[in-house]
Amino acid sequence: MTNSPTRSLVPSSETVVYGRQEPLERYEVLGNTAKADIGIRFAAKYGLELDPWQETVFRSWLSFGKNGKFSHSRAGLSVPRQNGKSALLEARALVGMALMGERILFTAHNTATARTYFRRLKGFFEDPERFPDLFDMVKPNGIKTAPGHEAIWLRKKVNGKWQDWGSLQVLARSKGGGRGFTVDVVMFDEAQELADEALEALGPATAAAPKKNRQLIFCGTPPSEVMNSEVFTKFRSECLEQRALRASWLEWAIPEGADLDDPAQWAWANPALGYRLDIADLAEDRAQYSDEGFARERGGMWSAAVSDAVIDAETWRLVRDSASVATDPVAVAVDISPNRSVASIAIAGARDDGLYHVEVIENRRGTDWIIPSLAFLVAQFGPVAVVVDGPASSLIPELSNIEVPVMKLGPSEFAAACGLFYDSVFNRQLRHLDQPLFNQAIDSARKRALGDMWAWGRSKAESDITPVVAATLALYGFASGRPVQRVKKTRKAVVL
Repeated sequence: MTNSPTRSLVPSSETVVYGRQEPLERYEVLGNTAKADIGIRFAAKYGLELDPWQETVFRSWLSFGKNGKFSHSRAGLSVPRQNGKSALLEARALVGMALMGERILFTAHNTATARTYFRRLKGFFEDPERFPDLFDMVKPNGIKTAPGHEAIWLRKKVNGKWQDWGSLQVLARSKGGGRGFTVDVVMFDEAQELADEALEALGPATAAAPKKNRQLIFCGTPPSEVMNSEVFTKFRSECLEQRALRASWLEWAIPEGADLDDPAQWAWANPALGYRLDIADLAEDRAQYSDEGFARERGGMWSAAVSDAVIDAETWRLVRDSASVATDPVAVAVDISPNRSVASIAIAGARDDGLYHVEVIENRRGTDWIIPSLAFLVAQFGPVAVVVDGPASSLIPELSNIEVPVMKLGPSEFAAACGLFYDSVFNRQLRHLDQPLFNQAIDSARKRALGDMWAWGRSKAESDITPVVAATLALYGFASGRPVQRVKKTRKAVVL
């Protein structure tokens, strides 16, 4: 997609378009929704009146099977911003904690989002004039406002005696944050930035759910290319491929192939359009955003999210050379997958014409072969450095006897290495051997945010990207290393 240079601003001030209340993509198995209807009426008592599309989502979340448990223990929602997603999450928490007695954990990628959500929920329980029944439910000193420890603890009178009831805790996500919680429901807002590590830290919070009926709710928008979105993306695929058990997925988006300038198409993605969302705002965004940006941010289109490779096939083809050879010296690097099931060794150097050369030497299952292979390469070629990062850092003690510099990259250095590799490819300053395994890894590799920079994503993806990471590390090691004096010789390519 590209911007149209002569696009006219649409629509006119008289255009009336209302958002579609039914999702474009829908995967669910609805059971009994009577409790959902009770919850909808309960939330409305406190000013949270849901629109029809929100009621559809709410019924999916609070659908129960014949066994008395949620029909969907995992629930996903993808809808563009400013359509009322936050109000849905507020209603779910209010009904869950006050009406159903659930312990709920709300998490967001940004601290500001988590704190704003907490302030809004807290307001329902701090107003004795408007909501005296909710005010009375708060336990003595039951509202905690210390940053990072915000919580609301409720009680309920049963047979004349107060008993512990529902609760709400909020948390800004981090790699290890959230361990130690015990809750019934975890709500992941901004799920487009939910890393595997964060899910692994928070997922066990419901393992011993007090009500023995857990639920994980994922809400977000299609991710951009630098977001760590493995969890949200994989869950969506699992649902749309109809492989997910006890799961639901509801998605509002502009249909593929639709005219992005047509306001009628905007209605597919924005159910609040014409109600709380002004069409003029969307028109303004359409004029300012790129086609990709508008399709993703305002159109909810996942095809504009992270489906494209960081390095496209054509660009990679332009820098292939099956006869490419690096002259001495070279750098060697190793990368191991996070689960240590596979690893790759790569080399990088310079050719006689000054262009960089990268090559994957080995890619094998397991890790027991790595040290012998590295020892052989070091003895044969005397590289300027052996570079490791991430899981491969565990090799450093065993590499102490190799007698060449061992480089371990920090996060900023790894991001710089990724930038060097990327620029070298797109500036056509690099050549590769057109190795099928390397090509497949390039096609599969995606970005993850790393501060203000980006790096190759180390996710649990099905495709192996260790060849890309190893080559990236080797190139950085070569460019950063200081060659030692040795007899110059030609590095012969080792084809996989």
